[in-house]
Formats: sequence, C-alpha cells, structure tokens
Amino acid sequence: MRTREGGRIVDEAAVIARVRAGEPEAYAQLVRAHTGIALRAATALGAGADAEDVVQQAFVKAYCALGRFREGTAFKPWLLAIVANETRNTVRTAARQRTLADREAAFVEAEPLIPESADPAVATLRTERRSALLAALEQLSEEHRLVVTYRYLLEMDESETAQALGWPRGTVKSRLSRALRKLARLLPDFRPGDELREGGEGRA
Repeated sequence: MRTREGGRIVDEAAVIARVRAGEPEAYAQLVRAHTGIALRAATALGAGADAEDVVQQAFVKAYCALGRFREGTAFKPWLLAIVANETRNTVRTAARQRTLADREAAFVEAEPLIPESADPAVATLRTERRSALLAALEQLSEEHRLVVTYRYLLEMDESETAQALGWPRGTVKSRLSRALRKLARLLPDFRPGDELREGGEGRA
C-alpha cells in the first residue's frame, strides 16, 4: 500500500519491512504521513486537548505491534483502530465527557487551514455547517457516530472503514445507511455529498 507524505509517495510495505529488518528510524516516514489524519480521528472521537498525547501513544503502540501487522493490508485503518482504542481509554480514564464546543474546536484545529484565497462567505458557511453536523453527530449512537466519522469526516473508503472498526463491510454499509437517515431527519437540508466532505474534497 502507498500513501502520500507531503508531495512524496510512501511505500508503506517497504517502510514496514525496513523497520522489521532493524531500521527503526524508517518508522518516522509513517509517522509523518499519518499524523494529520490520526489527530483528526482522535479529536473527532472525543480526545479533545489530549489528542496529541493520544496520537503519540497510538504511534508507539503501533510500532510495538508491527510484528502482528498483516502484510498486504493498509496501515492507515490499522493505525486508526489503535487511535480509536487509545482515545476511548483516555476519555474513560479521565472520567469526563468532552463538550461539543471543545470537540469542535479541536477538530477544526486539526483540519487543514482554509486557503487565504477562499471566499470568506464560503468559509463561514462551511464552519456553520460543520458545527451543525457535529451537533447532530452527538445525537447518534456511538456505532453510528463512528461509521460516519470514519467514512466521511476522515474520508476513508468502505473497506478501510471496515478494517478500522473491525466490522464486516456489510455491517459498515447498513449502519452507515441508518446513520445517514437519522442525520437527514436531524438536519432538514442535509446532503451527504455536500455536508460531509466540506473539510476537503475526497473519496465518497
């Protein structure tokens, strides 16, 4: 599997093979390539101000578990499953729920910056829609919130979402369908193609 690190393509399988062969410094390539989406996942799932610590711990745990990584699979969804587990542990240990405002602020900080050339009105509308979406997500069950977050906010395809959540693809599809119907009832003007990919154009 390959992924982009800045403007370069990173051959994940080759990097992992190098780490397993005794070149731990090669792991930094995977860290650089996936830190952004790992932060977005942690904050969207409720890590809030602890997101950086969560991601750091997730990368350490992923490194220690590389011996169990299954060759031929993608690194990103495997890593994000670890991020999700670490986030749950952190929130549980802290024994507190993040407020919607905290989660939204942290998620926005983890998003790519809006280009200076962007229309201010468009940027404002995007922020308002994201706020409404996050508020609606808070009203969904955990499984529905997770599948929408991975599938759209993190722009992962169906296969990656299934791998990250440890669910069969059929389960991902059915739960996503139910989640989207609930979101449509909560947001009268809701359109998945527009509302859920406002953070950046990506895969559906």
